[in-house]
Amino acid sequence: MSQIDESKDIIRIPVSRLGLGMFVVAIDRKESKVAISNAGQIKHRDSIAKLDKAGIKTVWVDVERSSDSCGLKKNNSAKLARKPVATRETKQTQAKKILSEAKNLVRKVLSETYEGKAVEVAPFEDIADKMIESVMDDADALKCVSALRTKDAYLLEHSVNVAFLLVTFGKHLNLDKALLKEMAVGGILHDIGKIQVDNKILHKPGKLTDEEFEEIKMHQVYARDIMQETTGLSQVSKDVCLMHHEKLDGNGYPNGLKGDEIPQHGRMSCIVDIFDALTATRCYKEAMSPAAAFKILMKLTPFHLDQTLVYEFIRCVGIYPVGSLVQLSDERVGIVWESKGRDALNPVVKCFYSQKHRRYTDVTFVDLRKSDLNIERGISPRSLEVDPSPFY
Repeated sequence: MSQIDESKDIIRIPVSRLGLGMFVVAIDRKESKVAISNAGQIKHRDSIAKLDKAGIKTVWVDVERSSDSCGLKKNNSAKLARKPVATRETKQTQAKKILSEAKNLVRKVLSETYEGKAVEVAPFEDIADKMIESVMDDADALKCVSALRTKDAYLLEHSVNVAFLLVTFGKHLNLDKALLKEMAVGGILHDIGKIQVDNKILHKPGKLTDEEFEEIKMHQVYARDIMQETTGLSQVSKDVCLMHHEKLDGNGYPNGLKGDEIPQHGRMSCIVDIFDALTATRCYKEAMSPAAAFKILMKLTPFHLDQTLVYEFIRCVGIYPVGSLVQLSDERVGIVWESKGRDALNPVVKCFYSQKHRRYTDVTFVDLRKSDLNIERGISPRSLEVDPSPFY
């Protein structure tokens, strides 16, 4: 296995120095490096004895994937371990402040729009700048906070989350910051026309009649009127607002745009609007898991949604998005806490509850890259017997 070279992460050590928790990735046999099919952490002393009995003198160990308590991670490792948690808590607090400020702005503008006042763009641009800065710094904190949903505040949270998802998606596609800003503003404003829709229809718990659905669709006509009276709003922001219900086959609304008539940012707004609506708890439905929402997005391609962009969106968000709830193979439940720089199946999970014992547990951060545990399934907040919100 000549491609393995000694580095700060993968080191060569004698079998005599092996300890429990060290992650062995290869062995040295007859002066050559040989990969092993059962690479993993040393869990029992018997494993070390077997290597010694087989005549193996040295092995290759992945320091990063080894247990924090195995003795390889020195240089004040305890302090280093605590620092990311403190940093994350600070970022989490900042993210909550940004989202709260954004929701308050949406609430204020909806009220003023209802009274016939014109929309001022500058405050939305300020919020968009803060969102972009947060996502560029570390999107995980904002993802986690935005996962907290309140059924009665859907319109506010949905508007803000669509903006955040557009920024995150746009960053994934390496779009220019100026474009991200315009998309974020459009995302926050994308449902502004609903302020003129009858609340009884907007919040109806049952299935809408054909006439009621036509009234719902009018929110895009109302939005178009509001956009025309708003000065300083870019064309991209208007597109995001007015194209999130258009379809590639021309059967969308309000303008029945088709194919290339819908620009990339308009196609992106369609995807994130549907995804966020599906994964939110509404007055008439429970929140859907991200995995289930992805299946629906895929079914809507290629006639409604852009298939290539849907694939990219799924890669961007991940199978188990930060902030979503998962159950591990030991039946503990936790929040997907960190995913940056990781593969989709091995995030850091903040565990707080045991399904097996039906009780809270000590809060523990489980790094699945360094654990024998795995994610068994994603779960919805309503399927739990307890409220997970205090642990976000």
